[in-house]
This record gives sequence, structure tokens and C-alpha cells, in this order.
Amino acid sequence: MKPPPYGKPWLLFALLGSSLALNVLMVLDRPEDPTTDLVASGLTQQADSVVVAEEPIAMTDEVLAAEVIVVSPDTEDHPPHGLSTPVVTPSHDGQWRSTHAEVHHSLARTFQGAVSEDADRVSALYSRLFMWDLDLRRDLQAGDRIRVAWRVANDEVEVAAATYQSRKLGRTLTAYRWQAPGDEYPSYWSTSGDEVAPRLVDGPLETYEQVTSLLKDRPDHKGMDFKTPVGTPVRTPWAGTVTRVNWRWTANGNCVEIKYDDGTVAKYLHLSELKTSEDARVQAGQVIALTGNTGRSTGPHLHYELNRDNRILDPVEVHGTTRRTLPAEVMPMFLEEVERLEELLNTSS
Repeated sequence: MKPPPYGKPWLLFALLGSSLALNVLMVLDRPEDPTTDLVASGLTQQADSVVVAEEPIAMTDEVLAAEVIVVSPDTEDHPPHGLSTPVVTPSHDGQWRSTHAEVHHSLARTFQGAVSEDADRVSALYSRLFMWDLDLRRDLQAGDRIRVAWRVANDEVEVAAATYQSRKLGRTLTAYRWQAPGDEYPSYWSTSGDEVAPRLVDGPLETYEQVTSLLKDRPDHKGMDFKTPVGTPVRTPWAGTVTRVNWRWTANGNCVEIKYDDGTVAKYLHLSELKTSEDARVQAGQVIALTGNTGRSTGPHLHYELNRDNRILDPVEVHGTTRRTLPAEVMPMFLEEVERLEELLNTSS
């Protein structure tokens, strides 16, 4: 074979050298993980190559707005009846709005089709009203209907009235916000005068705004949350001994643990002030602390947790519940308010 011109293959060397340099440059410029740039920018790459924003999952109101599948032979994804082209209106002007919709697939999807950017928060608050009488994972059926009068004021969602027409129950559930004489906070009442949300028998709080989370709301939640202003007195329902205070402060904030005489252990978290100390003996009904917003807390509330033999207990089952009923003498005032709220419910947004 004849040697290449000029004695050496310079052209071949040049081509190989350029290729090697280009490969080195590509390797050095490539991120260590294919999703590195996406994660850094708040995005993640899905298996089907759709890029979606990664947002934190809120843990209180939001959990009730999660997908709840409706019992229906047809689960095809389409908008709720009459809401194929929902009108998106500004919702942060403090004006009351009335939303009517037919349930399809879940309350979350129903509200997403009927409400603007506040759909998840409205859905969560609405769900909390009816979770006591309606199994939100099993009882919803296609064709059920919702009505709700709501607004956003000071970045807080407020519901004035709501109804749920249930095909499974064969009746309509109602909830009207009204402050009964002598009550510190407004509550929700049905047209029969019964309080919508039951209360624990001998619960840790005599007064609170509402229950915002139950034990069964999500797998990682071990107790019951009560929304209440900082400084509300916390009482121990039963006699016992204080076993420890202020452990795992970063997460729990100021906290008290009491072992009741029957062996049940109670934990009270996110307190503002303690009224007892470790090893102290406490009596039923005694004030042991004041509610607060300490530790890992998204707002003023009391977390109440019960354990026995390393098992998590449901406060609803341990305490039992009771429902208040309005006295006959105040029913005329309440029904007058119901009429006003019904007008608000029937007013279009």
C-alpha cells in the first residue's frame, strides 16, 4: 500500500480530533440528571413527557379537595352538566357568589369546572360541611347537585350557605352560617335547627370555630384539629398524669402529654402557653394550656391526639359525639336568616 501524501494522514487526524473535542464538550455540558434543570426551575418531567409544575401539597383544607371518585357507570372525563364553558370571574373582590353545579366524577372536579382560581379552597370548605353525613368517597353519585354561596375576603374563603342534593340519601343536606345567641362564633345549622358538625362529648375545647381535620382525612395525620384563636383554654377531659411537655418542639411547638387513668395517652400540640408541668396530677376539666400557633403549624389551632398501647385512636370514637339543636324560641330568628341566605344562594354570580 502506498503511504498517504506528505507521509502522514493529517486530514484523518484532524477529523478525528474535531470529533473527539465535540464529544468532550457535549459530555461536560450535559447535566448529571436529565431532570436537573427542570427540578431547579420548579418543573418535573413526567413519563409521558408532559412537563407540569411541581407544587407543595397543603395539608389541612386542601386534603378534602382531593379527588373523590363518584359512583357512576360513566367515568368519561367531561365537564359538569351546564358548565362546558365556565365563566371565570375574579373572586378576590369580597363579593358573594352563588355556584350551582351537577356533580361529576368528584367534588374537586365539579368545583374546578364551576369556580375560578379558588376552586380547591371552596371545595375543601364545602366538603368539611357535609363530611359528617356524607361519605365523600362512596356516597357521591353522578347527578347529585350542589349549591354554595361563597366569597374571598382578606384572602380567606367564606361560605355563607350550602346545600347538597343526594340521590343516595334521598334528601338534601343543608348548612346555613349563623351565630346562635350566646355562642362565641358562628356555626352551620341545618333547616331543622340541628348543628351541621357534631361535637366531641367532653372534648378538650369548650369553644372553637370549627374542626379542620379529622384522623381519617389523610394517612399521615394522627389526630383531630380544631381551628381556634390563640389563647383559647384547653381542658383535659379526664383525670391523669402529665408524662412529658415540649418534646420535638420544632414540629410540635409547646405541647403536653397526659396519660389518663385508663391508660389512654393524650397529646396536645401547638400551644401558646402551658398551665401544668411534667409529673403533675391533673383533674377532669382542668385547664392545662392555652391554644397557639407554635411549631409546624399553618394557623392557630389545637391538635388533639389519642394513643393506647402504641395504637392511634380516633377521638370521635373514644369520646363519642353530640349535636346541638337550636331552642324553639330562637328558631324564628334562624329561619328568617335562612330565607335571606336562600336568596343569596339563588343569586347568580
